[in-house]
Amino acid sequence: MGEILFLAHRVPWPPNRGDKIRSHHFLQKLMDCAPVHVGCFADDEGERQTGWERKGELASCEIALRHKPQWRAGIEALASGQPVSLTSFASAAIREYVADTVSSRPVDCIFVFSGQMAQFIPDDFAGRVVMDFADVDSAKFESYADEGSGPMAWIHRREGRLLRAFEKAVAERADHSLFVSAAEAALFRARSGLSDDRIRAIGNGIDLAFYGAADIKPAEADQPMILFTGQMDYQPNIQAVESFSHQVMPDILARFPDARFAIVGRAPSDRVRQLDGRNGTLVTGPVDDIRSWILAAEVVVAPLRIARGIQNKVLEAMAMAKPVVASACAAEGIEATSGKHFLIADSVDDEAALVCALLKDSGRAKALGRQAKILIHSQYSWDKQLAGLPALCGFREPVAAEVAA
Repeated sequence: MGEILFLAHRVPWPPNRGDKIRSHHFLQKLMDCAPVHVGCFADDEGERQTGWERKGELASCEIALRHKPQWRAGIEALASGQPVSLTSFASAAIREYVADTVSSRPVDCIFVFSGQMAQFIPDDFAGRVVMDFADVDSAKFESYADEGSGPMAWIHRREGRLLRAFEKAVAERADHSLFVSAAEAALFRARSGLSDDRIRAIGNGIDLAFYGAADIKPAEADQPMILFTGQMDYQPNIQAVESFSHQVMPDILARFPDARFAIVGRAPSDRVRQLDGRNGTLVTGPVDDIRSWILAAEVVVAPLRIARGIQNKVLEAMAMAKPVVASACAAEGIEATSGKHFLIADSVDDEAALVCALLKDSGRAKALGRQAKILIHSQYSWDKQLAGLPALCGFREPVAAEVAA
């Protein structure tokens, strides 16, 4: 039986942020099919040493520290003509680990999670390559350029242009390229010109047992809470909460003066922290259990202005029967109906109106949440979403008895 080399730009455990949630479940699925070697990066020594109950099952594991400062990666990118996304993750240690693993082990498939890691695919590797781009990153940087101005707009435009060419070359090399939604897959087909059978959508799922646990107590909240969750040093999340706090909350407060907008997530940037106390906004930073905050919320919002793929924050809230108001781009990729499973807002004025309507009508809010939960629990388990992954990698689907053993 052949083996799999799994490459990821972050340690794929614990599943505590969007990209790590996806890579974590992909890794576990593949571990149930074949011996897996993992090469990945950690941001610091603490992350590098973080334990995981299944780590001992890996055939081998190499975790390199990513300590290159962004300014150095930028200089290297300009000197080499490469995207900063690649020079930021350039690593002799990972390159050596990949070469040694491929040459000494019967690796039949290299599974690459995130475009940055495609630079480590050996030129002479004859086996199968499956590339999970998840999102079209080049399109994201193009959006940043269109939204910005000055030197940063130039930098983002350059990154988008170079990444677009790199993504196309990688997809031409790979047997299959995966994206998190049908919309992202369709966008990439149009940009790359590659055939439908090589570009596929595999969506994100939800840990239904975790988000369906009955013993979770809501966080304390004596005022109506509107909730946003996410990694709060991520530019689209920062932009979203700034817009909601400055542009949407004043209209909500005019009708519901005691309403609070809670921003809950790790690593809030200075821009996010400055929102605390303004327009009814509360910035918590990391919390022990995000589920308690979701339970305490009257409404969960996803007012992203730039978004790619499927938003886990939306799936998580829906799985816990919470009404969600999302922007159109934040809702993209989720097979749900606006008005039945969630509400899609077309503008900041629409966001305020929809949130106020839910705060006013708790019956409608609860009904929306119930329908959302039914949908997520029927369609968005990880087992359902990843059912076709082993075959794409050249392995058969594990049976339950084999997984349990």
